[in-house]
Amino acid sequence: MIAFILVAAGAVAQAQQAKRIPTIGFLSARSGVESREETFRLALRQLGYVEGQSIVIDWRFAHGQANRLADLAAELNRLNVDVIVTAGTEATRAAKNLTGTIPLVFTAATDPVGSGFIASLSHPGGNVTGLSLDAPGLGGKRLEILKQSFPKIGRVAVLYGRSSPSSAIIMKETEHAAQVLKIRLQLIGIDAAAELENAFNAMTKERAEALLKLPSALLTSFRKKIVQLAAEKRLPAMYEDGIIAEGGGLMSYGPDITDLYRRSAFLVDRILKGTTPADLPVEQPTKFELVINLKAAKQIGVTMPPHVLARADKVIR
Repeated sequence: MIAFILVAAGAVAQAQQAKRIPTIGFLSARSGVESREETFRLALRQLGYVEGQSIVIDWRFAHGQANRLADLAAELNRLNVDVIVTAGTEATRAAKNLTGTIPLVFTAATDPVGSGFIASLSHPGGNVTGLSLDAPGLGGKRLEILKQSFPKIGRVAVLYGRSSPSSAIIMKETEHAAQVLKIRLQLIGIDAAAELENAFNAMTKERAEALLKLPSALLTSFRKKIVQLAAEKRLPAMYEDGIIAEGGGLMSYGPDITDLYRRSAFLVDRILKGTTPADLPVEQPTKFELVINLKAAKQIGVTMPPHVLARADKVIR
């Protein structure tokens, strides 16, 4: 009888274990589920996962507050999710600092090797892999397109996340490009949305003629306010992310980040099926987009040159 009970109990335990649904923890500095998160969801669905039936996604958003990321990462660590997906460099650092065992897939992180997330792109090592934002010369290319669009500009305000490691990395190539293009840079770092008003007032005081926003998940969380203030100050602005130009910013140049979110679902699928992150090379962007918003141009009273418009992948009229 005892043997029968033990066998039955073992069978029940095995059945319960077989029914366990894998859980994905998703960590982002942004404010909630938006179009790119939905792209990630759709890609999982196309791979055969049904949310709530064969997969669970546990979302954690910092709502633009960098100091919350560590606590949110700790929550996912305590929940012992099957894999953590991070959006951006800041979220990746928070998750990497807290877990060395849960598989981690970063989406749109800058310089993952220099940031200490992985050993190399081809052999990440450890529990981390993902998709890098890096491409040679991107910071300089954005400044170059800005200068081609507005040849007379001589002073550009550079808005960056003061505590963002990705901003520090891209700043170097931006400064090098500025020397070549004979542009003076006004560097303005912020850490919170409350600092934006003073930042733009400083641009006015120093007579900035254009704005360049450097990559930062936290600053992107404040994108609506940044776009609004740039329009009020009538500053032609170059952004790194197409979602900002589509949302009212003047122009953007950079990787197709939506595609990176889509690709991250494939990495998650590989991990859930047994592949270790150390055996999954980090992918770099292959698609880049120049997006120009003519509505924004009209709002601030500027005209985009035909040769720049001809290069655009997307023009918003």
